[in-house]
Amino acid sequence: MLKKSLAVLCTVLGLSGCAGISPEVYRDQTPTLDLATYFNGPLTAWGYFADRSGEVKRRFTVHMTGVWTGNEGVLTENFVWSDGEKSQRIWRIRKLDAHRYIGRADDVKGEATGTAYGNALQWKYTLLLPVDGKTYEVQFDDWMYQMDDTTMLNKSEMRKFGFKLGEIVISFRKGS
Repeated sequence: MLKKSLAVLCTVLGLSGCAGISPEVYRDQTPTLDLATYFNGPLTAWGYFADRSGEVKRRFTVHMTGVWTGNEGVLTENFVWSDGEKSQRIWRIRKLDAHRYIGRADDVKGEATGTAYGNALQWKYTLLLPVDGKTYEVQFDDWMYQMDDTTMLNKSEMRKFGFKLGEIVISFRKGS
């Protein structure tokens, strides 16, 4: 009986650890993040991918342009990777209400769901990641934090079958 109770307790604690932080925790943080305002016009970002051990495997620069009409926006991202590879992702984003967004991109399975409060936004989505001729579905838990009018920081965790594969860290600069 004691072993069974311990097993149930460990399972509950393990699952509750997966819940993570809610974006509502940041409701009083400023500046208030609004995707249509921040991701409108040109932006540049710099970032890296680190594997689960923390070793940086790839670095990149992204030149972006956002165009918004009402509650709908298109964000075109042009990546240049440290190994010379170039790629593009085009996000189509829609603001549903004061706190919720949805987004689509060709390499995203279904819809990305976003929740924003205060200066923070959490995106959750499944990315179709090509590796060595195969495509893998990896889950992203993507957090953005607006620091001031021109700077945003982003940290994403990649998982497959619940196991961490790595993380992506990005610094955005609005303008040019």
